[in-house]
Amino acid sequence: MPIINIICGGNSFNSDDLKKYITNTGRDYIIQGQKACVRSKHPKPNSLDCWLRDNYAQNPDTKQAVNEVIEALIDSGEFEKGNFICPDSGRICKGIKIANRDMKIGK
Repeated sequence: MPIINIICGGNSFNSDDLKKYITNTGRDYIIQGQKACVRSKHPKPNSLDCWLRDNYAQNPDTKQAVNEVIEALIDSGEFEKGNFICPDSGRICKGIKIANRDMKIGK
């Protein structure tokens, strides 16, 4: 349960909360979705950027899912970087997925 600092938000969150949220969506991934816009006009409401804005940001009108946050999540060992289908746009976008720690090489 690594604690991840939000660079632009002046706050932090427990990575287990993010894993629980992702699992509840029925997916094993979330797109990054960083966008410089006000929260009410964000084009990717199912993104990490919006989840952070809605739950942890001191200013929800500032992008939160910056590359440093993604790297901290990857460095935690809890997540893997990749490209995934955006549930909002249908396009392939950068994101993270929950790491499968039970995977065995060659199996």
